[in-house]
Amino acid sequence: EHLVLKNVQDQHLRFTTDITLALADCDIIFIAVGTPPGEDGSADLSLVLKVASTIGQHINSPKIIVNKSTVPVGTAEKVKQQIKTALKARNSSIDFEVVSNPEFLKEGCAVSDCMRPERIIIGTDNPNGLACELLKELYAPFNRNHDKLIVMDVRSAELTKYAANCMLATKISFMNEMANLAELVGADIEMVRKGIGSDPRIGYQFIYPGCGYGGSCFPKDVKALIHTGDENAYSLQLLQAVDAVNERQKNKLFNYLQRAFNGALAGKTIALWGLAFKPNTDDMREASSLVLIQHLINAGAKVQAFDPKAMKEAAKILGANTNVCLMDTKEAVLQGACALVICTEWQQFRAPDFDHIKQQLSTPVIVDGRNLYDPVRMQKRGFIYYAVGRGESVTHTGQ
Repeated sequence: EHLVLKNVQDQHLRFTTDITLALADCDIIFIAVGTPPGEDGSADLSLVLKVASTIGQHINSPKIIVNKSTVPVGTAEKVKQQIKTALKARNSSIDFEVVSNPEFLKEGCAVSDCMRPERIIIGTDNPNGLACELLKELYAPFNRNHDKLIVMDVRSAELTKYAANCMLATKISFMNEMANLAELVGADIEMVRKGIGSDPRIGYQFIYPGCGYGGSCFPKDVKALIHTGDENAYSLQLLQAVDAVNERQKNKLFNYLQRAFNGALAGKTIALWGLAFKPNTDDMREASSLVLIQHLINAGAKVQAFDPKAMKEAAKILGANTNVCLMDTKEAVLQGACALVICTEWQQFRAPDFDHIKQQLSTPVIVDGRNLYDPVRMQKRGFIYYAVGRGESVTHTGQ
């Protein structure tokens, strides 16, 4: 917010709903609209193409069109054709070039990722042209320590965005599969994670097991790339498995609760910490918490929930449900509950007052979907502790 306010005050940033005014003086036009999933899993390009048509209807001088939205391979050609069609309707022949410049921002760290990008990808079919030179100039302030800029053809740039997200989703689903196996063979997945993460070829990022990934990117991008494969008569079996594992993983926390209470959840109140799909955001799209809440409601249970940032969003989604009570603090949700479930790994959940938790819960059950605590310590404190791939979740005597 402070960046927006400062740059408005310094007259570096303006907002307008007048498209003619917006396009009049600019050299570069960014398309940065949503591409939500369609019913068949494909990316909905209607907003992108609508913007392209609008650009074609209003530009009066040569422009560089930069596609920042996450779009399937071949979208640049569709954008180009849409602009050409609009220009033709005006009997105009203004020069323009369409460039792909996918974003790699993480929710919760978007400003930092913008200021210090790991890579800047420019997709252009004319690497020696004016568009590429202007974008290099545009990104120069963010490209000082070492050259982070990678120039490639447009289709490769479009595929790179999807490939990156799908690779990260694959790592998550792989670790969740290993966690599920660890439960069956009596291993501790946290020890396994440390063992494989120490290999620099694997690394520690995105190998934390849990209750599935969510958000606005991974679920839709995996499905969109699967759909692209189908369109080209190629079955992306690995990504189909990644998606299937993730959907199954979102049922884990409910399954643990069923095991803890022998399936008798009707009439019970469950405390829930975390509603957003990840920390430092209020985004609840495709969140594991929503799957758990729906299962609990269907089972006749009630939910008391808290999230540090997502309460307003939760009220929009869940506010009308009388079986869900949104509370103001993480302590308040414990009152009258028989179990605590952790869905999001917020920092304030990592070192709670366990004595207070135990006093408030009618039964000392904690279901930890993000493996925040040590099972041995939890057992010594008198908790029945379920975590993904460790604790009471492990059915053998290896623990």
